Amino acid sequence: MLASLGFFLITLDILIVNLALTSIGKELGGGTAGQQWVIDTYTLMFAALLLFAGNLSDRIGAKRAFGIGIAVFLVASIACAIAPTAGLLIAARAVQGGAASVMLPASMALIRQAFPDPRRRAHALGIWAVGGAVAGAVGPLVGGLLTTINWRLVFAINLPVCIAMLVLLASVATSPRRPVSFDWAGQTTAIIALTALMYGLITGGAEGFSSMPVVLSLTTAAAGITGFLLIQARGRHPMMPLELFRSSGMRVSLAVGFSFMASHFGTVFVLSLFLQQHLGLTPLQAGLVFLPSAAFSVVGNIVSGTFANRFGPRTPIVLGLTIMILGLTAMIITAPMGSPLLVGAFLILTGSGGSVAMPQVTSVVLASAPSEKAGTASAVFNTFRQVGGAVAIAVFGALIADRSNFVHGMQVSFIIAASLLSLTALAALSVLRPATDTQTSPSHRTPLKKVP
Repeated sequence: MLASLGFFLITLDILIVNLALTSIGKELGGGTAGQQWVIDTYTLMFAALLLFAGNLSDRIGAKRAFGIGIAVFLVASIACAIAPTAGLLIAARAVQGGAASVMLPASMALIRQAFPDPRRRAHALGIWAVGGAVAGAVGPLVGGLLTTINWRLVFAINLPVCIAMLVLLASVATSPRRPVSFDWAGQTTAIIALTALMYGLITGGAEGFSSMPVVLSLTTAAAGITGFLLIQARGRHPMMPLELFRSSGMRVSLAVGFSFMASHFGTVFVLSLFLQQHLGLTPLQAGLVFLPSAAFSVVGNIVSGTFANRFGPRTPIVLGLTIMILGLTAMIITAPMGSPLLVGAFLILTGSGGSVAMPQVTSVVLASAPSEKAGTASAVFNTFRQVGGAVAIAVFGALIADRSNFVHGMQVSFIIAASLLSLTALAALSVLRPATDTQTSPSHRTPLKKVP
């Protein structure tokens, strides 16, 4: 329950803000680039600090790390709610993202701690994922409703949730600790590389990719990524141990996580602006368009574990990704019609498909890593997820920056998302075996044999 609530809050604060972007822009300014930064600053710090946070969870214990994350998130939410300028709002969002990065791997480690049996853990992960699914589906609606009153309530709503989580956390058993060393060089390089990448993509969309600042930024990003990988390969205490990548099941899961978030977050970002700025809907009306996918997403997460225990993780993963592809394809074809009803109908496919697939992708990740590295493995997985979301918002934002050509830019964005999902669905189909990981021992070696 607590871990699911944490996942709900983390996901909510990515998606609930989308419907408030137009109102924030009117009051604080910043244009399309400013709107992108309000979202991407959160996801950027989330992604950049997740690996550090995974090590922190192992070092000080998942319960303590989770509590620290909640407390910082609460303070940052207050700062967002009272921010007088766009710059201060973006800065507070960065702190929010950092706090979320601490909470997420700790929540997954708490699940592994509470459910050592793989079969029970598969169902537990489905319930945990319900929190994210509910936030993903209801977030836009809640964001639209609150923005109708005042966009600052989008951040103020976090306060009672954080307080409730701190109360629930008091009853959780103390988590084991494992002495680990922090990879400061790797962490610094990761922040530089991801910040440069996001700056280059967002600024390139606004000013052109041939401008010198953009070229320098993207060059810095490439150098930073190269340096990060070298540090991880040669460092004594890497924050992203490269041996985790020996399992092809892990590699496929990382690719699926990246593609899913690029599709999901990118789609919500683009459609939120499309419904309000292109079709002229109010924030509440735009939020209602996302509502039908809510119930289907919750059901998908619940049945995902049942599918996995019967057929193995491959079936729900491939099935879910295929359903998402169908939804995106339908939106590409019907985009020129400008119909909110069609958008809402096809969002049911993308929402339900993702909810069927992602819990079992997470299960493959946890089954592919030794128990003592559960926090680190989940952090690596979620880093790939958040980078996928951040890159999609930056790239898709650049494609729709020209308001006179918005629909075409939206179609190209969805083509990119559908292509990524297609490639990862094929990879999952060819690599993952029908035999389920969740029916095997949770030891390190057995899952690696089951997920080759």
